[in-house]
Amino acid sequence: MVFHQSRHQGRRTPAAGAPPDPERTRFFSVFRFSGRALGLVWQTSRGLTLTIGALTLVAGLLPAGVAYVGKWIVDGALAAMEGRAEAASLIGWIALECTLVAALAGAQRALDVCQSLLRAQLGQRVNVIILEKALRMELAQFEDSEFYDRLTRARREASSRPLSLVMRTFGLIQNLIALLSYGGLLLAFSPLAVLVLVLAGLPAFVAETRFSGEAFRLFRWRAPETRKRAYLEMALAREDFAKEVKIFDLGPLFLQRYRQIFNDLYQEDRNLTLRRGFWGYVLGLLGTLSLYGAYAWIGWSAVQGALTIGSMTMYFLVFKQGQSAFSAGLSAVGGMFEDNLYLSNLYEFLEEPDALPAGSAKVGPKPGDGVRFEDVWFTYPGAGEPALCGINLHLKPGQKLALVGENGSGKTTLIKLLTRLYEVERGRILLDGLALCDWDRGRLRERIGVIFQDFVRYQMSVGENIGAGDVTAFADRDRWQTAAERGLAAELIDRLPDGYDTQLGRWFHKGQELSGGQWQKIAVARALMRREADILVLDEPTAALDAEAEARIFEQFREMTQDRMAILISHRFSTVRQADLIVVLRRGRVMEQGDHATLIQLDGDYARLFKLQAKGYQ
Repeated sequence: MVFHQSRHQGRRTPAAGAPPDPERTRFFSVFRFSGRALGLVWQTSRGLTLTIGALTLVAGLLPAGVAYVGKWIVDGALAAMEGRAEAASLIGWIALECTLVAALAGAQRALDVCQSLLRAQLGQRVNVIILEKALRMELAQFEDSEFYDRLTRARREASSRPLSLVMRTFGLIQNLIALLSYGGLLLAFSPLAVLVLVLAGLPAFVAETRFSGEAFRLFRWRAPETRKRAYLEMALAREDFAKEVKIFDLGPLFLQRYRQIFNDLYQEDRNLTLRRGFWGYVLGLLGTLSLYGAYAWIGWSAVQGALTIGSMTMYFLVFKQGQSAFSAGLSAVGGMFEDNLYLSNLYEFLEEPDALPAGSAKVGPKPGDGVRFEDVWFTYPGAGEPALCGINLHLKPGQKLALVGENGSGKTTLIKLLTRLYEVERGRILLDGLALCDWDRGRLRERIGVIFQDFVRYQMSVGENIGAGDVTAFADRDRWQTAAERGLAAELIDRLPDGYDTQLGRWFHKGQELSGGQWQKIAVARALMRREADILVLDEPTAALDAEAEARIFEQFREMTQDRMAILISHRFSTVRQADLIVVLRRGRVMEQGDHATLIQLDGDYARLFKLQAKGYQ
């Protein structure tokens, strides 16, 4: 019997002395995650877990009882027909079987209800665990494509697999209980019958387990393609893609790629499904042949007078149901093997390292010293060149710092290090004389208000979009209004149909879409929500605003930051020239620094760029 390998599985024949096949090891550790999954289910709902356990026991014992009572019904009917027993006793046996069948049906129905309730609770719990884990991770991990592959694999079936593993564990227990009771009845006929019952289901079980492992390997291999397909679907169906997709006529191209990815994935699924179906049918025939062989054996024994008609009927039923229970038990083990494989994705993600631990300090040893960058180096993961090289800066309270440079010169990277979205590779950044890594992370971020160039457009109300700047005042309408006035967004908001309660974006009912400049005003107001912030960072905050709005915002900006540190990233030199300190970056290095007059006199990069931009207005 040969099972062909998929060309994408990359399996190699192990050399002599090589470690054991990980797939074989994974099979023998089939119960590796059962304990953790059961613990997760127990934590989700102890009452439902105990109820399912009790119902499993009842559902495992009752079928053998039904079969045994059936024997007495048949024998009682024959005895009554021959005048050897009273018909009343037959009615009693029938009533007992009816009670047992009703109890079995009730137990199965109750199991279905409990599983349905537990599935909803467990799905929510697992998704929350995944999201809580995501909140504890570094920005660098989110910018890693391999991390997204792990996240995709973890989320795809994580909400269903823990319950599936637990229910299959309970199902296995139920079938083992049933098998023990059936085996006890079959032993009275012949121990060989029990052996036939066990051996008949093994070939199909081996094939199913083998194909489960192969399906899992396909699942892991295709994670990047699955994400590409989801991205193309989003690009074809989302409003923020619609303009360019239509103008550049990208729809047919994206749709063709979408279809191609599906076709490639489908071919793999098709090949596996056909092989799985063929071998499942062929090996399943062995179980069918053994069943009817046992029927012939039992029937022949009855003809020879070794069994009563009732015993024959009981053994027919016991063997058939015993084979079903054994097959179901093996199927449960095979399913647990498959669940174990998929749950490894969940726990592989949950075992990702969390963000580096933060310190606990809330006050620095040198209050009023401001921010210092001391020989700061940083390289993005996988990048060939550092993004920042030996940066040395000192920003004092009340000073305004402007960062100037071409795209990719390291301006935004510097801000990400200041806010501890990334960790410094070499050197250190100090706030009030204390390294950022020693600060309490929450306190550090309370002191910094930031608006990035690629700010988020939350599909929420106007007020919530602004309130997101300070989670402690997320629903504070007075704070919304104050921040909106400072960010010059109040006039815009007054024109909206529901004011601060207006839903923004097109995802939800009655959502209002804003222009780029209007969204930017909302984002500026968001950055101004933090009253405790003594460091205000504006990364291209007015790129989508007109000249008048830009001038008004920076006038507000100067007034608000008289006693605060301010860092401004902008390509507009009419704004930059107002800064106390201007730093020119090129390829991650500080090329020039000083105020506007000093840099113009230096006649370097800054002077050249300033003159080029000024010439455009002449």
